[in-house]
Amino acid sequence: MSIRHLFFQRPLGALAALGCSLCAVTARAADVPVTPLPRPVSTTALLPASTTPVSLSLTQVLQAAQRNPDVLAAQRALQAARADVLTADRAPAPTLSAGVASIDLEKGLGKGSIWEKKLDKSLGLDWTWERGNKRALRTELAERLVKAAQADGQDAWVMQQIGAQAAFYDLLASQQRLQAVQAMAQSAVQLAQSAERRLKAGDLSAQDTSRTRIEAERARADVQSATLDQQQAAQALTLWTGQQVPAGGWQAQADWPVAQALTAPDDSAIDALVEMRPDVIAARARVEAAQTAVQAAQALRQADPSVGTTFDHYPGTSTRLLAFRIAVPLTGGQRFDGEIARALAQEDQSRDLLQKTLLQARAELSSRLQAWQASAERLKIYEQDILPQASRVAAQAETAYSKGGLTLTDLLDARRTLKTTQLEALAVRSEHAKAQGAWQLRQNAAAPR
Repeated sequence: MSIRHLFFQRPLGALAALGCSLCAVTARAADVPVTPLPRPVSTTALLPASTTPVSLSLTQVLQAAQRNPDVLAAQRALQAARADVLTADRAPAPTLSAGVASIDLEKGLGKGSIWEKKLDKSLGLDWTWERGNKRALRTELAERLVKAAQADGQDAWVMQQIGAQAAFYDLLASQQRLQAVQAMAQSAVQLAQSAERRLKAGDLSAQDTSRTRIEAERARADVQSATLDQQQAAQALTLWTGQQVPAGGWQAQADWPVAQALTAPDDSAIDALVEMRPDVIAARARVEAAQTAVQAAQALRQADPSVGTTFDHYPGTSTRLLAFRIAVPLTGGQRFDGEIARALAQEDQSRDLLQKTLLQARAELSSRLQAWQASAERLKIYEQDILPQASRVAAQAETAYSKGGLTLTDLLDARRTLKTTQLEALAVRSEHAKAQGAWQLRQNAAAPR
């Protein structure tokens, strides 16, 4: 078996295969191909035999994020805002009144039924006449708040998707990290077993044999740490999806995104994306609502008179008496200055919040774009330069050690370098996937509908 065959067939277990094939290594180091990054692997071996991991895709995670409590809360807020529109678009209800007057306590009420007794019976109806377009302004204010609530819901959904996607890639990375560490641990155990046999044969010192045992124990400890990381990544994913981890755990199924050449959008494109973001739309809707609230507060200066009529029935005088009335509140010119001043202050506050939202939105988009560009460049460097060199050095060290041309110290150093490089490359791939996904989700959310 050649080094090329080992690395091509099992990229994650390259060290393990090399450790158990020391004497069979015959290929030159220059023939070693580029070692690809770890792909999704099963962690069934870590779980009890009676449990099976449940496959989980990125699409399923993003769909589950829509049922997150934060998204549901935003939907309830939208429903409440729509109900406020129905409440606002309603004129004051008329008032029905009834009464009895002219009760003569000295001479009594007279004979006959209640209708024939000498009582002044009245039935009245009153309406409030709203002036200053108050009803239309109330309705407009509520409708603008509905628009803001819709945008808030969209923004909450996007944020949950970004968080859920990041948690999914963390789980995928933890799975592959665990698999890689397990392969390294297996290789360390095989090297320790080989050292024991060489010690018995008098071909290796006791000190070097002890060092291989130490490396095997350290690798076993790394497996425990990687197992804990995977469990914690699964628990973190539940916070975004609202789903409990199944008994057999989750098995994230996905391919890592490929690093692609990215053309950065210019400032005008960034500005266009900022204007279409849901949080910016919500902030602008609240500015418009605050402007409407100012108009509604100013409309309070126009008094709302009450108009009414009363039908009276008084036996002995007349059985059909009709009265009309009008009542006008004497508000004065300065009575609603406080309401108007408050509305103006809230309008200024909404404008300040809009400016803050615009700054934050632009900074976030620029930051996410820069993170994507930087992670893509780092991933290319690791895939094209660092990983191949680390694999080549490790293969050369294995070959030299098997032929007695390299010390155990140098072999262990080469293995540690390859291990560190593989894990770093996995972390870079995870960062790239999260950065690219976050940018795309933000960009899709800002697309016109």
